[in-house]
Amino acid sequence: MEKATINGIELNYGVKGHGVPIILIHGHPFDHTMWDPQISAFSNNYCVIAPDLRGYGKSNLPHPANTTFEDYATDVLKLADRLGADSFHLAGLSMGGQIIMEIYRQASSRVKSLILADTFASLDTPEAKKARNESAAKMEKEGMNGYAEESIYKMIKSDHVASMPEVAGRVLKMMKGTSPLAAATAMRARSGRVDYLNEVLPKVNIPTLIIVGRQDEFTPVAKAEEMQQKLQNSKLVVIEDAGHMPNLEHPDEFNRIVLGFLKSIE
Repeated sequence: MEKATINGIELNYGVKGHGVPIILIHGHPFDHTMWDPQISAFSNNYCVIAPDLRGYGKSNLPHPANTTFEDYATDVLKLADRLGADSFHLAGLSMGGQIIMEIYRQASSRVKSLILADTFASLDTPEAKKARNESAAKMEKEGMNGYAEESIYKMIKSDHVASMPEVAGRVLKMMKGTSPLAAATAMRARSGRVDYLNEVLPKVNIPTLIIVGRQDEFTPVAKAEEMQQKLQNSKLVVIEDAGHMPNLEHPDEFNRIVLGFLKSIE
Protein backbone atom coordinates (compact mmCIF):
# COMPACT_ATOMS: atom_id res chain seq x y z
CA MET A 1 0.00 0.00 0.00
CA GLU A 2 1.03 3.58 -0.64
CA LYS A 3 0.05 7.00 0.66
CA ALA A 4 -0.35 10.37 -1.01
CA THR A 5 -1.32 13.76 0.37
CA ILE A 6 -4.49 14.73 -1.49
CA ASN A 7 -6.63 17.76 -0.54
CA GLY A 8 -4.70 17.94 2.73
CA ILE A 9 -5.52 14.29 3.48
CA GLU A 10 -3.14 11.37 3.77
CA LEU A 11 -4.93 9.02 1.38
CA ASN A 12 -4.11 5.32 1.55
CA TYR A 13 -4.35 3.38 -1.72
CA GLY A 14 -3.13 0.35 -3.61
CA VAL A 15 -2.14 -0.05 -7.26
CA LYS A 16 -1.77 -3.48 -8.87
CA GLY A 17 -1.41 -4.64 -12.47
CA HIS A 18 -0.82 -2.86 -15.77
CA GLY A 19 -2.94 -1.53 -18.60
CA VAL A 20 -6.04 0.64 -18.69
CA PRO A 21 -6.83 1.87 -15.15
CA ILE A 22 -9.91 0.74 -13.28
CA ILE A 23 -10.66 2.54 -10.02
CA LEU A 24 -12.59 0.62 -7.35
CA ILE A 25 -14.54 2.67 -4.78
CA HIS A 26 -15.60 0.86 -1.62
CA GLY A 27 -18.90 1.19 0.20
CA HIS A 28 -19.79 2.29 3.73
CA PRO A 29 -18.52 1.47 6.30
CA PHE A 30 -15.71 -0.48 4.66
CA ASP A 31 -12.27 0.08 3.14
CA HIS A 32 -10.45 -0.89 -0.05
CA THR A 33 -9.97 -4.50 1.15
CA MET A 34 -13.62 -5.25 0.37
CA TRP A 35 -12.35 -5.44 -3.22
CA ASP A 36 -9.58 -8.00 -2.58
CA PRO A 37 -11.12 -10.72 -4.84
CA GLN A 38 -11.57 -8.14 -7.60
CA ILE A 39 -8.10 -6.63 -7.25
CA SER A 40 -6.62 -10.09 -7.68
CA ALA A 41 -8.77 -10.95 -10.73
CA PHE A 42 -8.81 -7.59 -12.52
CA SER A 43 -5.09 -6.88 -12.16
CA ASN A 44 -4.32 -9.58 -14.73
CA ASN A 45 -5.72 -7.28 -17.41
CA TYR A 46 -5.96 -3.80 -15.89
CA CYS A 47 -4.16 -1.37 -13.63
CA VAL A 48 -6.35 -1.58 -10.52
CA ILE A 49 -6.42 1.48 -8.25
CA ALA A 50 -8.17 0.95 -4.91
CA PRO A 51 -8.16 3.81 -2.40
CA ASP A 52 -9.43 4.06 1.14
CA LEU A 53 -11.87 6.99 1.07
CA ARG A 54 -11.16 9.86 3.43
CA GLY A 55 -11.58 8.70 7.03
CA TYR A 56 -11.89 5.03 6.08
CA GLY A 57 -9.23 2.33 6.36
CA LYS A 58 -5.86 4.02 6.78
CA SER A 59 -6.82 7.38 5.24
CA ASN A 60 -7.29 10.27 7.65
CA LEU A 61 -10.17 12.72 8.00
CA PRO A 62 -9.45 16.42 8.59
CA HIS A 63 -12.26 18.89 9.29
CA PRO A 64 -15.15 16.39 9.30
CA ALA A 65 -17.76 19.10 9.79
CA ASN A 66 -16.76 20.69 6.49
CA THR A 67 -16.80 17.48 4.44
CA THR A 68 -19.26 17.36 1.54
CA PHE A 69 -20.20 14.34 -0.52
CA GLU A 70 -18.48 15.95 -3.51
CA ASP A 71 -15.18 15.90 -1.59
CA TYR A 72 -14.96 12.11 -1.73
CA ALA A 73 -15.08 12.23 -5.52
CA THR A 74 -12.63 15.11 -5.79
CA ASP A 75 -10.14 13.16 -3.66
CA VAL A 76 -10.30 10.24 -6.11
CA LEU A 77 -9.88 12.49 -9.15
CA LYS A 78 -6.81 14.16 -7.64
CA LEU A 79 -5.37 10.75 -6.79
CA ALA A 80 -5.91 9.72 -10.43
CA ASP A 81 -4.05 12.89 -11.46
CA ARG A 82 -1.18 11.97 -9.16
CA LEU A 83 -1.00 8.50 -10.68
CA GLY A 84 -1.18 9.77 -14.25
CA ALA A 85 -4.54 8.11 -14.90
CA ASP A 86 -6.05 10.51 -17.41
CA SER A 87 -8.96 8.19 -18.20
CA PHE A 88 -10.27 5.12 -16.42
CA HIS A 89 -13.10 2.69 -15.79
CA LEU A 90 -14.97 3.23 -12.51
CA ALA A 91 -16.58 0.66 -10.23
CA GLY A 92 -18.36 1.41 -6.98
CA LEU A 93 -20.56 -0.50 -4.56
CA SER A 94 -23.36 1.11 -2.52
CA MET A 95 -22.07 4.52 -1.36
CA GLY A 96 -19.13 3.89 -3.68
CA GLY A 97 -21.59 3.68 -6.56
CA GLN A 98 -22.93 7.11 -5.68
CA ILE A 99 -19.39 8.45 -5.46
CA ILE A 100 -18.58 7.25 -8.98
CA MET A 101 -21.73 8.99 -10.21
CA GLU A 102 -20.32 12.15 -8.61
CA ILE A 103 -16.92 11.53 -10.23
CA TYR A 104 -18.71 11.30 -13.58
CA ARG A 105 -20.54 14.55 -12.81
CA GLN A 106 -17.25 16.30 -12.09
CA ALA A 107 -15.13 14.79 -14.89
CA SER A 108 -17.30 12.94 -17.42
CA SER A 109 -14.70 13.14 -20.21
CA ARG A 110 -12.26 11.04 -18.19
CA VAL A 111 -14.59 8.11 -17.48
CA LYS A 112 -14.55 5.15 -19.91
CA SER A 113 -17.33 3.12 -18.26
CA LEU A 114 -19.32 2.87 -15.05
CA ILE A 115 -19.92 -0.28 -12.99
CA LEU A 116 -22.68 0.41 -10.47
CA ALA A 117 -22.94 -2.38 -7.92
CA ASP A 118 -25.76 -2.58 -5.38
CA THR A 119 -26.38 1.13 -5.28
CA PHE A 120 -29.14 3.64 -6.02
CA ALA A 121 -29.26 7.09 -7.56
CA SER A 122 -32.39 8.75 -6.17
CA LEU A 123 -32.43 11.19 -3.28
CA ASP A 124 -33.30 10.04 0.22
CA THR A 125 -36.88 10.51 1.31
CA PRO A 126 -37.28 12.89 4.27
CA GLU A 127 -37.74 9.81 6.48
CA ALA A 128 -34.58 8.14 5.14
CA LYS A 129 -32.60 11.36 5.54
CA LYS A 130 -33.74 11.66 9.16
CA ALA A 131 -32.82 8.01 9.80
CA ARG A 132 -29.39 8.52 8.20
CA ASN A 133 -28.63 11.48 10.47
CA GLU A 134 -29.91 9.63 13.54
CA SER A 135 -27.70 6.67 12.65
CA ALA A 136 -24.71 9.01 12.33
CA ALA A 137 -25.33 10.42 15.81
CA LYS A 138 -25.67 6.91 17.24
CA MET A 139 -22.37 5.83 15.66
CA GLU A 140 -20.56 8.77 17.25
CA LYS A 141 -22.12 8.07 20.63
CA GLU A 142 -21.97 4.27 20.76
CA GLY A 143 -19.30 3.26 18.24
CA MET A 144 -19.53 0.80 15.35
CA ASN A 145 -20.02 -2.56 17.07
CA GLY A 146 -23.78 -2.36 17.48
CA TYR A 147 -24.26 -1.08 13.93
CA ALA A 148 -22.06 -3.86 12.58
CA GLU A 149 -23.80 -6.68 14.47
CA GLU A 150 -27.21 -5.43 13.42
CA SER A 151 -26.51 -4.63 9.77
CA ILE A 152 -24.45 -7.73 8.90
CA TYR A 153 -27.74 -9.54 8.17
CA LYS A 154 -28.45 -7.00 5.40
CA MET A 155 -24.89 -6.43 4.21
CA ILE A 156 -24.84 -10.02 3.02
CA LYS A 157 -27.80 -12.35 2.53
CA SER A 158 -29.01 -13.21 6.03
CA ASP A 159 -28.41 -16.95 5.82
CA HIS A 160 -24.90 -16.34 4.48
CA VAL A 161 -23.89 -15.01 7.91
CA ALA A 162 -23.86 -18.64 9.06
CA SER A 163 -23.13 -20.42 5.77
CA MET A 164 -20.29 -18.06 4.73
CA PRO A 165 -18.51 -17.39 8.05
CA GLU A 166 -15.30 -16.14 6.41
CA VAL A 167 -17.24 -13.57 4.37
CA ALA A 168 -19.30 -12.52 7.39
CA GLY A 169 -16.15 -12.25 9.49
CA ARG A 170 -14.43 -10.08 6.91
CA VAL A 171 -17.41 -7.74 6.59
CA LEU A 172 -17.81 -7.46 10.37
CA LYS A 173 -14.10 -6.74 10.81
CA MET A 174 -14.21 -3.90 8.29
CA MET A 175 -17.32 -2.37 9.83
CA LYS A 176 -16.06 -2.60 13.41
CA GLY A 177 -12.67 -1.24 12.38
CA THR A 178 -14.11 1.89 10.79
CA SER A 179 -13.79 5.18 12.67
CA PRO A 180 -17.22 6.15 14.07
CA LEU A 181 -16.48 9.80 13.28
CA ALA A 182 -15.57 8.98 9.68
CA ALA A 183 -18.67 6.82 9.24
CA ALA A 184 -20.91 9.51 10.73
CA THR A 185 -19.28 12.19 8.58
CA ALA A 186 -19.95 10.21 5.42
CA MET A 187 -23.55 9.51 6.46
CA ARG A 188 -24.23 13.22 6.92
CA ALA A 189 -22.44 14.19 3.71
CA ARG A 190 -24.33 11.54 1.80
CA SER A 191 -27.69 12.89 2.94
CA GLY A 192 -26.85 16.14 1.13
CA ARG A 193 -25.87 14.57 -2.18
CA VAL A 194 -27.08 15.54 -5.66
CA ASP A 195 -30.11 13.91 -7.31
CA TYR A 196 -28.04 11.59 -9.50
CA LEU A 197 -31.12 9.81 -10.82
CA ASN A 198 -32.52 12.86 -12.58
CA GLU A 199 -29.56 15.22 -12.86
CA VAL A 200 -26.70 12.89 -13.83
CA LEU A 201 -27.78 9.49 -15.15
CA PRO A 202 -29.77 10.83 -18.14
CA LYS A 203 -26.55 12.54 -19.31
CA VAL A 204 -24.40 9.41 -19.05
CA ASN A 205 -23.54 8.29 -22.58
CA ILE A 206 -20.82 5.73 -21.80
CA PRO A 207 -21.29 1.97 -21.30
CA THR A 208 -22.69 1.24 -17.85
CA LEU A 209 -23.03 -2.08 -16.05
CA ILE A 210 -25.50 -2.37 -13.18
CA ILE A 211 -25.06 -5.35 -10.84
CA VAL A 212 -27.28 -6.19 -7.88
CA GLY A 213 -27.79 -9.13 -5.56
CA ARG A 214 -31.26 -10.68 -5.86
CA GLN A 215 -31.81 -10.49 -2.07
CA ASP A 216 -30.24 -7.06 -1.53
CA GLU A 217 -32.35 -5.34 1.13
CA PHE A 218 -30.46 -2.03 1.20
CA THR A 219 -30.61 -1.41 -2.56
CA PRO A 220 -33.16 -3.83 -4.01
CA VAL A 221 -33.47 -4.87 -7.64
CA ALA A 222 -36.18 -2.24 -8.16
CA LYS A 223 -33.59 0.48 -7.50
CA ALA A 224 -31.27 -1.05 -10.10
CA GLU A 225 -34.11 -1.10 -12.61
CA GLU A 226 -34.88 2.52 -11.77
CA MET A 227 -31.31 3.48 -12.69
CA GLN A 228 -31.37 1.47 -15.91
CA GLN A 229 -34.46 3.36 -17.09
CA LYS A 230 -32.50 6.63 -16.90
CA LEU A 231 -29.39 5.39 -18.71
CA GLN A 232 -28.79 5.43 -22.48
CA ASN A 233 -26.34 2.53 -22.74
CA SER A 234 -26.61 0.09 -19.85
CA LYS A 235 -26.79 -3.56 -18.95
CA LEU A 236 -28.39 -4.92 -15.78
CA VAL A 237 -27.29 -8.23 -14.24
CA VAL A 238 -28.89 -9.76 -11.14
CA ILE A 239 -26.73 -12.16 -9.12
CA GLU A 240 -28.86 -14.87 -7.54
CA ASP A 241 -28.40 -15.96 -3.91
CA ALA A 242 -26.67 -12.72 -2.93
CA GLY A 243 -27.38 -9.74 -0.73
CA HIS A 244 -25.76 -6.32 -0.71
CA MET A 245 -22.20 -7.54 -1.34
CA PRO A 246 -22.22 -10.03 -4.23
CA ASN A 247 -18.57 -9.19 -4.90
CA LEU A 248 -17.74 -11.11 -1.70
CA GLU A 249 -20.65 -13.55 -1.60
CA HIS A 250 -20.06 -14.78 -5.15
CA PRO A 251 -16.74 -13.25 -6.24
CA ASP A 252 -16.09 -15.56 -9.19
CA GLU A 253 -19.45 -14.77 -10.76
CA PHE A 254 -19.10 -11.06 -10.01
CA ASN A 255 -15.62 -10.99 -11.57
CA ARG A 256 -16.75 -12.91 -14.64
CA ILE A 257 -19.61 -10.46 -15.22
CA VAL A 258 -17.42 -7.38 -14.84
CA LEU A 259 -14.55 -8.68 -16.94
CA GLY A 260 -16.99 -9.81 -19.64
CA PHE A 261 -18.54 -6.35 -19.70
CA LEU A 262 -15.16 -4.63 -19.94
CA LYS A 263 -14.04 -6.96 -22.73
CA SER A 264 -17.27 -6.33 -24.65
CA ILE A 265 -16.80 -2.57 -24.68
CA GLU A 266 -13.11 -2.60 -25.55
